[in-house]
Amino acid sequence: MKARDQTLLDVVQTRIAELVIAREEARRSHLVVALSGAHAYGFPSPDSDLDLKAIHVAPTESLLGFGEATSAPDRLEIIDGVEIDYTSNEIGLVLRGLITGNGNFAERILGAPILFQAPELQGLIPLAERSISKRIYRHYKGFAQSQLEEVKSAKTITVKSVLYVLRTALSGIHVLKTGQIEPDLSALAEGLGFGEAAELIERKRAGERSPLEAAVKERWTEALTRAMAALEEAFQQSKLPETAQNAPELEAWLIELRRNRLVSGRSVSST
Repeated sequence: MKARDQTLLDVVQTRIAELVIAREEARRSHLVVALSGAHAYGFPSPDSDLDLKAIHVAPTESLLGFGEATSAPDRLEIIDGVEIDYTSNEIGLVLRGLITGNGNFAERILGAPILFQAPELQGLIPLAERSISKRIYRHYKGFAQSQLEEVKSAKTITVKSVLYVLRTALSGIHVLKTGQIEPDLSALAEGLGFGEAAELIERKRAGERSPLEAAVKERWTEALTRAMAALEEAFQQSKLPETAQNAPELEAWLIELRRNRLVSGRSVSST
């Protein structure tokens, strides 16, 4: 495991993550495996699952015939009491998603803590950074809005559900203002005017299903509505380009990656 920051996981979680990555690497060749979910968002609790989001590279020879790199393998299981949620997408799909503003894919390359990376990732990172455009607004707006509607309609809600709305909205605001991906709410909240989230973050770190009292639901619903308005304002004022400016550059990188792997014989059977 080549981790950017292993301190997010304890000894047991690290061992299990390494086990799962090794098993999946035997089935497909990963470009990156990133740690997503509460661990990446700054509010993991002892019972949080390990949300592993990967990008893999299909064998080039499999793309030269009738095969298509369309599968998105996943596994959901519990190992030694730790819930694992693993999903991987093929690099071609991921790069097309980057161009159209897919924030999930952008976070795997540019924002989330990395547990495993192939050497080629370093060449992709600057290209991915230059691909960020105002299109990414639709990703964060759509997810945050749907999460907010669930909070508003639910009779009882958890601290986690409020934090997920706020995390999504503030990550969207940050990238629209700076062009940089940052999924960690604890790193964003105070600077973007939502310092009151610190209390909820501490409560969430104590337990995955910590309930939010009905007495404060209205106050937090108003705060989340304010965050959505700030997201809209950030979009209107963003100086990011309307669309990705380097699609040909990304495609050239992808072609070179596939060519090099074909020549080197780096093929792993896909599932």
